[in-house]
Amino acid sequence: MAWQELGDGKYLLVTTVKRDGTKVPTPLWVARDGDDLVVWTVRSSGKVKRIRNNPRIEVAPCDIRGNPAGASVPASARLLDEAGTARARKLIIRKYGLVGRILVWASRFRRGYDGTIGIAISPV
Repeated sequence: MAWQELGDGKYLLVTTVKRDGTKVPTPLWVARDGDDLVVWTVRSSGKVKRIRNNPRIEVAPCDIRGNPAGASVPASARLLDEAGTARARKLIIRKYGLVGRILVWASRFRRGYDGTIGIAISPV
């Protein structure tokens, strides 16, 4: 599967690695941002902590339950700053429409504006 096609799917399986080497897969909404893919998640989540420790991840297309729909490919993740996170939110809202807008709003209401973070994913 081509890199950009991963951003066209509804869900992306992002697999991070714990310090002990255990792989942790998580299905996330995904949008394209130029050559990168962006996802949006809770700032205090385990995946964010794991990416801080090790930016090497794997990504694959998947369904809502995280069942892979293709082969995984190695990638590199980086946590976005405030402006990058705002851009990721806008891209998610644009791609997912009304449902995206509602979930972004609900998350902002529940966690505050700084409770979530964008993650940019680049091919290795």
